[in-house]
Amino acid sequence: MPTPLNLVFCGTPSFAVPTLEKLVGAGHSVPLVVTQPDRPRGRGMEVAVSPVKDAAIHLGIAVVQPTTIKNNAEFRDQLAAIRPDAIIVVGYGRIIPQWMIDLPRLGNLNLHASLLPKYRGAAPIQWAIANGESVTGVTTMRIDAGLDTGNILMQREIPIGPEDTAQTLGPKLASIGADLMVETLRGLDSGQVRPTPQDHSQVTLAPILKKEDGRMDFARSAKDLFNRLRGFQPWPGAFTIFKGKTLQVHGAQPVQRAGALTPGELAVEGTRLFVGCGKNKGKDADSALELIEIQLEGKRRMTTQEFINGYRPQSGDHLGQ
Repeated sequence: MPTPLNLVFCGTPSFAVPTLEKLVGAGHSVPLVVTQPDRPRGRGMEVAVSPVKDAAIHLGIAVVQPTTIKNNAEFRDQLAAIRPDAIIVVGYGRIIPQWMIDLPRLGNLNLHASLLPKYRGAAPIQWAIANGESVTGVTTMRIDAGLDTGNILMQREIPIGPEDTAQTLGPKLASIGADLMVETLRGLDSGQVRPTPQDHSQVTLAPILKKEDGRMDFARSAKDLFNRLRGFQPWPGAFTIFKGKTLQVHGAQPVQRAGALTPGELAVEGTRLFVGCGKNKGKDADSALELIEIQLEGKRRMTTQEFINGYRPQSGDHLGQ
């Protein structure tokens, strides 16, 4: 039986919850959880606790929610008094200051949802799908002063399915990442896991998503637009303009059509609706996206058949204008 370690856990989103639960389940002592302050959410702007805080309460763990940590003497004294063997950081949402990095003997260990050095940044799951990757994974690393630049401890690979979205892939990565963090701690404490520097020449970035990332550029190929639709779930999604109103695309699939369409041009064929896109790289065939489920500004989600019947789009109409 591995020696139980004394840990502080820092995390906020649902992605971090399995790791917290697995660490406790593995017999480690987690006397304190650090998470972001409660914030208003949703249409009613009601104050909501983070998923990690909710999980900590159910586990009976004390929770602190400092508004700042870099120069917070009270928080620093609180962590120092615990004398943690390691600080575990999973989606906490704040830059870890040097005093925290230096505090535990095993360091500050982060679970990142990519195969570093690929997809450093705030949205690795989303950008991996949006860029058409077929494989991704999780990395445990030792945090340093940079952004996702620390030495790699362990990695685990997972395929990205053709229908995976950020919402379906995220929980899979969270689950295998939780197991990997338990394994990493065991290996670090026994000396079997040795940190490996990242190859900085292979870095790709996964910046925080902006609403504009969801705007559909029909000069892109249908496959590219489909990947972005999958990756940018639930926000910013995929949207365009139809007759001056925002049109949200919830479901679509790339197809090859015999008839050529210019980028953004619509083709209505019975109950089916197609939009022209740019050509696939290396292919001469024209690329189109079939729209399956859409939502016009101010209206409910609907099938394309409902949209065709209700709003009468015509072949030759254009999206994006």
